Amino acid sequence: MSDEKIKGKETLDRIASEISRVVIGKNDVKELLLLGLLSQGHLLIEGWQGTAKTTLARTFSQVIGGTFKRVQGTPDMMPADILGFYLHSIDGAPRFIPGPIFANVVLVDEMNRITPRAQAALLEAMQERQVTIERETHRIEEPFLVVASQVPYGSAGTSPLSDIQIDRFTFRVWSDYPSQEEEGRVLNEIDRITETCVSPVVTPEEIKWLQQAVKKVHVAAGVREYIINLVSRLRVHPDLRAGPGPRGSIALLKGARAKAYLDGRDFVIPDDVKGLLQPAISHRCRVTPEAEMENVSVEKVITEVAGEVPVPKS
Repeated sequence: MSDEKIKGKETLDRIASEISRVVIGKNDVKELLLLGLLSQGHLLIEGWQGTAKTTLARTFSQVIGGTFKRVQGTPDMMPADILGFYLHSIDGAPRFIPGPIFANVVLVDEMNRITPRAQAALLEAMQERQVTIERETHRIEEPFLVVASQVPYGSAGTSPLSDIQIDRFTFRVWSDYPSQEEEGRVLNEIDRITETCVSPVVTPEEIKWLQQAVKKVHVAAGVREYIINLVSRLRVHPDLRAGPGPRGSIALLKGARAKAYLDGRDFVIPDDVKGLLQPAISHRCRVTPEAEMENVSVEKVITEVAGEVPVPKS
């Protein structure tokens, strides 16, 4: 392993180790947070109340350094509460007051408690790393990562994320209840956990270095074709009324490169792609009403397609 890879692996191990001081279990969510960071994407964490969504996102944000801001979702939130606004003085000179979106890591807690109007304030920022206010464009400093949590749609006081909004998230992951063993550890160590203060273990410059290193991971033509075949098959599946758009393909490509780097490889293998199908694609698909009546889920369709599309041999 080259010195560059060793340096990257040690940095990622430090991040994971520091997070685990506070968060017990949740290894799948921790990995996707790292993959989202490495691939310059965003992560949506979904789950029932009390399943450590906010704790995990906040701890991750504190560990990777840089500036961190938190937005608590409420039904009365306005776009200016997220983006900021211009303050006009008596002499008429405007002064821009930046909102919490101007940070390296932004935690949007209970995002689906925010109304669609305020949710839309995040669209330009998540896609283009900038916001436009009163016809003035303001760039957001890199690295930039949005980690949002939401309770399942249908809970009291929630507004579903629009297809356009949810498509901005590179990955979606479910934060489940802990196992009995993990919950036992939480109860045994709750005082230590609540008193533990995590510290940044990397700098924004190191994160940008990692992100550039991930871009050097090789993706063979056969693997790229595999991604296209998977996405194309989903778009014409009879049980889906909407399939993944190009952002789904991009999420698979970037996520697979990040997964390869996380595993210490400088090339992507088909299993990297297949392992990310559910978190990268499921939130971008919608089943038909007829399929829904027959209890067909998006996850089931994706699993079916993954078993049908030939895997490249080399």
